[in-house]
Amino acid sequence: MQGYLIPGYNRAREGLLKQERRHLETLLDSTKSTWAEKGVTICSDGWSDPQRRPIINFIAVSDKAPMFLRADNCEGEYKSKEYIAEKLKGIIEEVGRQNVVQIITDNAANCKGAGLIIESEYDNIFWTPCVVHTLNLALKSICEPKIRDNPSDEEMVVWRELEFMHDVKTEAALIKNFIMNHGMRLSMFNQFSRLKLLSIAETRFASVVCMLKRFVDVKIALQQMVISDRWSVYREVRDDSPTPTAQIVKDLILSDVWWDKVDFILRITTPIYEMIRITDTDTPCLHLVYEMWDSMIEKVKKVIYRYEGKQEDESSDLYSVIYDILIARWTKGNNPLHCLAHSLNPSVKRNALTLERAEDLVFVHSNLRHLSRRTEAYKSGETGMWDVGGDSFDSLGGIGILEVADLSLDEPELQAVTFGLDAQEVDVVEDNETNEE
Repeated sequence: MQGYLIPGYNRAREGLLKQERRHLETLLDSTKSTWAEKGVTICSDGWSDPQRRPIINFIAVSDKAPMFLRADNCEGEYKSKEYIAEKLKGIIEEVGRQNVVQIITDNAANCKGAGLIIESEYDNIFWTPCVVHTLNLALKSICEPKIRDNPSDEEMVVWRELEFMHDVKTEAALIKNFIMNHGMRLSMFNQFSRLKLLSIAETRFASVVCMLKRFVDVKIALQQMVISDRWSVYREVRDDSPTPTAQIVKDLILSDVWWDKVDFILRITTPIYEMIRITDTDTPCLHLVYEMWDSMIEKVKKVIYRYEGKQEDESSDLYSVIYDILIARWTKGNNPLHCLAHSLNPSVKRNALTLERAEDLVFVHSNLRHLSRRTEAYKSGETGMWDVGGDSFDSLGGIGILEVADLSLDEPELQAVTFGLDAQEVDVVEDNETNEE
């Protein structure tokens, strides 16, 4: 803008910065005003800045919006459970202990210990392990199984069922590194693909799934690359004999069996990945976790059983191993708040029924019931009095259907009122009872 003077260095980092903070605090007052009514969740997470200094972030999440509170530099401190608990206490008092419903951390032992300390000192606050972190640990256990020396029989069973996932992950990493770690090969790949192969940090949630998803996206480009003349010329120039790694990479990329395994792994992990995407947002979803976890496991089962051609009542070793992993993680991360929030959530399923159509349905249904009561079949046929007990008896003071049935056997007049018998039928009932006496 013409005539605008850029503020000086000192003014920008002192006066203007403090002024902007005061302005933001004013804007956030509306968010804070909902804390007492809606409650607050304190989320805490640790990370390292570019200078490798350990930082702990604290965020307050409410129904209104999330709000960043502060980031504490923990350099030179031992992050014990007591140390983390003291940090959390300070945040709780700042927000207001009466406003805090729960604190969320990852599942590390020191964070869990800190959470238990908080629960013991604040009877209105729960510690909840991060659902996203829990799911990611489960995903890593499935996609990156490990085998130790002298494994137990149970560990061997797990390894045998999940070894193919470990192999596919290792082979995908081999292909990625072979292409990305050399300028000529990377240039060749870029010639065939607009998308890049992702180099995903191990700390990122669902890193294996993200990598395999990208492989599927660039599958055609990879196959075109390894069958191109340029790939053959590159191999001949580089060495008189075929490069072993280049041949392995080519064989994998052209293998339908390998891509089938990739597809199967993605179909197994997609329900878990989708739940991670839903829960890794700023939107409160505590009330959805309980049901989402159940439905996620069921989706995984359907994928495996369909792939293996098994019926519902048959057993699957692969599913049993994955099920045990998911249940073990759920057991560690389960919290009474999940069940409570689920029970308080209406989970109302809406439909596209218009008001006019609803009125028509009620009209047809109600009048069919009334007309059916006028037929002979209603009085004496196999479907006689089909709706007895189907309606409420509010006029009788809520005494209940069974009590009405008992009274109707002994009181002909009440039977006539309840079931619509006319006076002649009442006389017949009375005569029958007299004869029986």
